[in-house]
Parts: sequence; C-alpha cells; structure tokens
Amino acid sequence: MTVTLYDCATAPSPRRARILLAEKGVVHDTVPIDLRQGEHFSEPFRRINPQCTVPALVTEEGPVLTDNAAIAAYLEARYPEPPLQGITALEKAEVAHWHWRAEFEGLLAIAEALRNSSPAMANRALPGPVNYPQIPALAERGIARLQQFLADLNQRLDGREFIATERFSLADITAVVAVDFARVIKQKPGEQHPHLLRWRAAMGQRASMGL
Repeated sequence: MTVTLYDCATAPSPRRARILLAEKGVVHDTVPIDLRQGEHFSEPFRRINPQCTVPALVTEEGPVLTDNAAIAAYLEARYPEPPLQGITALEKAEVAHWHWRAEFEGLLAIAEALRNSSPAMANRALPGPVNYPQIPALAERGIARLQQFLADLNQRLDGREFIATERFSLADITAVVAVDFARVIKQKPGEQHPHLLRWRAAMGQRASMGL
C-alpha cells in the first residue's frame, strides 16, 4: 500500500507531518481536508479518523495513525535514515525533552491562546469531536507561556546550530512550526531573540521548511 497523508495546508499539526515525511524522503499521496468547511467532521473522514483531526497517516501496512506522536514513532522505525530522534541514548533523551517542550510550551500554548479567544472557535476550545467552551483567561496564559518559551529557546540556541543535539532533529521541526504559527496570535521572535532568529533563518534553507 502507498503511504497517504490526510492534510490541511493551513494547519500546524499536519505541517509537522509534511516536514517529517519530506526529511525522511517518503513518497506518499496527499488527501487535502478543508478544516474551514468542516470537512474533518464529515462521515467519510470520521471513518478515517473518529477524532476528527489532521494529520492522519495511512501506513504501508494499512492501519491509520491519527496523531503526530504515532506518526513520528512509525516513520522513525520504518524509515530510520536519516535519524531524527537521536542515535545514542542521551541524544534520544535530549530530542524527546526539547520536542516535548516545543509541543507543550510552544504549539499547545498557541492553541490555548487562539482557541480561547477567536470568535470563529466559540465552543471549540479543544480539537476533536466534542465541543468545549472558551475560557478567556487561558488565552492570556497561552500568550505568556509562549513568550517564555521563545525566551528559553533563544537562550538554548546561543552557540548552537540545532536545538536538541548536534544535528537536525524532530525537536527542530516542531519548534519551527510553533515559531511560525505564533503569528496567529500576533507573536513572533524579535530583536531580543537573536539566536532564535539566526536558527530560524538557517532552518529556512532546508527544502522541507517550505512545505
């Protein structure tokens, strides 16, 4: 079977999967899902992913993976070159640590701010098939969390080419997506983040980052 990615060009989560597939050199088919039109809630897509989220990856073996954690684990094991989650035990731990921080303190903080403030997301404070009301105070907290993460990431990148280890990794992928997606809550690195800006400019030289 051919690997198939259920994707949305404007959303950050499927972008992580797109970059990962490109870095691994995995040939795959793409099926676009229009989130603005609610296509992820349609019955055909619910049969693919009952959680009504993207990305969803149909593996060569047939089963469908419906979150980035599972997709990353599968692709690293199925296509081990280049290694993007570390080689040594310590490298694997460092990648896991910084990847978790980029996701929890970066992407999830942005989602917290966006989903709890945008009128378009009223009652959609969390992704998935269940509606949840917005909590405005969480939007304020999300912005504060993201600002702290950008400061911490800038400090981490002082004198470093990559975030986690001495080579490009999954942590860099998730951090790039978080830094770029911060625009939706009117946040971005500034002159107070010189190391972060240098790193992001270098990441832009990778072909995968244009996806």
